Formats: sequence, structure tokens, C-alpha cells
Amino acid sequence: MPMNTTRTIQFTLNGEPITAQIGTHQHLIEVLQDRGLTGARESCAQGLCGCCTVLVNDTAVSGCLYLAAFADGAAVRTIEHLPQGKLDAVQEAFIECGAFQCGYCTPGFILMTRQLLDEHADPSEDDIRHYLSGNLCRCAAYPEIIRAVKLAAMKRKGER
Repeated sequence: MPMNTTRTIQFTLNGEPITAQIGTHQHLIEVLQDRGLTGARESCAQGLCGCCTVLVNDTAVSGCLYLAAFADGAAVRTIEHLPQGKLDAVQEAFIECGAFQCGYCTPGFILMTRQLLDEHADPSEDDIRHYLSGNLCRCAAYPEIIRAVKLAAMKRKGER
């Protein structure tokens, strides 16, 4: 008897209900890219660089390792969920501090920074370094990224 190699899943993607036919082996990043969402990018395919970071039920995951089947019933958010036309405090801080060069890793850093600041409104530099340790910037913009996270924390305090 042949095994079924596809299945249908339903989840919320950036606030919209989605139904997707997936291969049982497919990773979440593939499903997102099939839908035209290119902010999360597969780079290392080992969950080591953070370029494929997406939020599943408000928890950061590596989309290149996360099986799409596990997203069934979940709320998935990508960098594309951020409001269009108005930057949030994290985006503003990254721009003001020049916390990107090529931009390839920036979506993952922004999502991780937002999650960090949601959990720790005033992180220390050690907290920032530890929290973002799963994200790699091949252009080595780390000093600017650290400054951007600190600035974003200050901006968020001002918004409250």
C-alpha cells in the first residue's frame, strides 16, 4: 500500500487564513516562498544563520528546519507582516544605525529583535548578544546591530 506523501494544512499567515497542499517532507520556508514571501531566506539549510527566521505562535523558528506540517493550526508571521507604509521602532532603529549592509540577514534580525524586546524591554548588551547569537551577519554589521537594538528599546519606551 503506497504512503500518502502530501497533506493539506491550514494556518494563519500574517493574519490571513491559509490552506496549503504540502509534501510531508516540505519545510515551512518552502511553503512561504511558494506563496511569494521572500523575506525569510534559506541560506545555510541547517538552522544556524537565522536568515530563515519566522514566528510560529510568536516563537522564532528556523523555517529551513521547521516541517510545514507542524504549522497546521498555527499562527505564522514573517517579516512581511509588518505594517506597510509606516516603520515600527525596530525598523527605524536599524535604518538610523545602519544595522545592515547587504540586507540578506536583516529580516531575521528584525524579527528576533522584536521578540527580544517583547520579552525584555530593556536588555543589556550581553542579553542582546546572547539572544541574537543564532543570527549571522556575513557583512559583520554587529556593532551597528547592537546599537540598533538598544535604540529600538529606547524608542519603544518612548511609545508607551
